[in-house]
Amino acid sequence: MSKLGLIPRLIIAIILGTLIGLYFPEWVGNLLFTVSSIFGELLFYIVPLIILAFIIPGIAELAESPGKMLGATAGVAYLSTIIAGTIAFFVAMMIIPAIAPEIVEVEEDAGLSQFIEIEIAPMMEIMTALVTAFIFGVGVNYLKNIRGNKTLYNFMMEFREVVRLVIQKIIIPLLPLYIAGIFADMAAEGTVFRTIGLFAPLFALVIGLQILYLILHFTVANRLRPENPIFGSLKQMIPAYTTALGTVSSAATLPVTLRSAKKLKVPDNIVDLVVPLGATIHLAGSTIAITISAVTVYLLHLGTPEFTSFFPFILMLGIVMIGAPGVPGGAVMAALGLLSTMLGFGETEQALMIAIYMGQDPFGTACNVTGDGANSIIVSSIAKRVEGNKGKNSETEEEA
Repeated sequence: MSKLGLIPRLIIAIILGTLIGLYFPEWVGNLLFTVSSIFGELLFYIVPLIILAFIIPGIAELAESPGKMLGATAGVAYLSTIIAGTIAFFVAMMIIPAIAPEIVEVEEDAGLSQFIEIEIAPMMEIMTALVTAFIFGVGVNYLKNIRGNKTLYNFMMEFREVVRLVIQKIIIPLLPLYIAGIFADMAAEGTVFRTIGLFAPLFALVIGLQILYLILHFTVANRLRPENPIFGSLKQMIPAYTTALGTVSSAATLPVTLRSAKKLKVPDNIVDLVVPLGATIHLAGSTIAITISAVTVYLLHLGTPEFTSFFPFILMLGIVMIGAPGVPGGAVMAALGLLSTMLGFGETEQALMIAIYMGQDPFGTACNVTGDGANSIIVSSIAKRVEGNKGKNSETEEEA
């Protein structure tokens, strides 16, 4: 793999693809587009496998975190993710239409063509993969924790590792080639510059909203436990934020996140539960990035999105991305199926989502892990109230 990071290689791919689509002989563009399209078939083939490989072990691992606060922790993390996505939708709908260009109709014969077409049909449909993942996830969880049988659990962990290797060793390295082909096609169609012109303001919007959401998140935590000041708590989480910018992986950042969260005024046993679980299921930053990017791409290619169609997408997004933070770019890979089935995104729209999201991925991951600190404070408040209620009940029973 090139010594250049993924983001610089994607930028180079966008530039080269645009130049090829505009100035190179048509056969060069067609060749690039053919290779890109074949890779696209492979990418869409693996999406159901990503869903199975992330969700089944993710559900199976949930009960590995001991304690009665497991449900509260999962609920707080999921609720944070959904609230972040909902806020992102309305913010995007207020700002993006003002800066996005009008939809340009493209003639049917415009753009590049493929020399050969190869179809690699997925093993199952996206919804079939989701239902299968839930059924097997619950089943594997039961076998592992109730019956003590880890055979299927160990198999699914190995399966997840295989899929992660495919993403890390094949999908991610070849993404620049895929993106270059898509941008060459858009350049040939004459739609590329209106898309590229949106990148800078879009990135600024996503990162700005992620930071504002963290302030809101820690404000709520401070209201529940005032001994944790908002900006003081955020300051303690800065090492986790900056580490995540470099690793682009919640899992790889986990040791630093644990160390940072333990500097908050929260019991260590709460941190030891919330942070590892949050590294898997708390995806507020990633959801903000994907939602704003999806609204933008929808406005560019499909029209005006409705909240009634986006909210179910956000609800499902918080589920299909379970386990994805362990892989740089894994969140958007896991979301491709939903983008296709729930929002009607085609190959071009999905490729744009990948290109846009990858540029923001480090900041989304940083927002995810920093928010785990706020979740630790919130869950500790819930635990304190539960213990307080238990104490009152015990006193009542003794008096009786």
